Amino acid sequence: MARLVAGNERYVSGFSAHPNNDLARRSKVAAGQTPFATILTCADSRVPPELLFDQGLGDLFVCRVAGNVVDDALLASLEYSVIHLGSTLIMVLGHERCGAVKATIDALAGKGDPDDAGTKIGALAALIAPAVRAAPADAPDKLDAVVSINASHAAAEIFVNSPPLRARVLAGKLKIVAARYDLDDGKVTPAKS
Repeated sequence: MARLVAGNERYVSGFSAHPNNDLARRSKVAAGQTPFATILTCADSRVPPELLFDQGLGDLFVCRVAGNVVDDALLASLEYSVIHLGSTLIMVLGHERCGAVKATIDALAGKGDPDDAGTKIGALAALIAPAVRAAPADAPDKLDAVVSINASHAAAEIFVNSPPLRARVLAGKLKIVAARYDLDDGKVTPAKS
């Protein structure tokens, strides 16, 4: 976690070091990977984990899906990163003004986009809907509240739905955290535990 925080601080300040991006590193990781952290984040093009955390080739195992939700395929990928690659941290990273979260809020309010009819987007919204329903009615910024709740829900789902990962957390060998990325200032803020 400290390594991610330090990298994000470099990124926010405009002094990214761009570590592990040279020919020697590429050659080294071509033979295998041992990422120190796994990031589950949104597919949003403005949220590239390697840049936000100032990391390089082989440092992060990144899983991306709109709304940073957890389904069986994502959970399997997370399990693989920990069990077979040795990652010791999973961060679920939501972000400010998430389109998938906003679309779910709108759909639940009866204002869904008619262009979504006949698509699989509803399956994605179904995974985000519990966070929308959990948001306080008096939240000053409902979208932002749901973004944070959604990331926390995903982190909890990983713990609950993966016995091998849960066992590693309980043994102190793995940490699962939720966080929020601010599009405006570049800062990643871990959720309060």
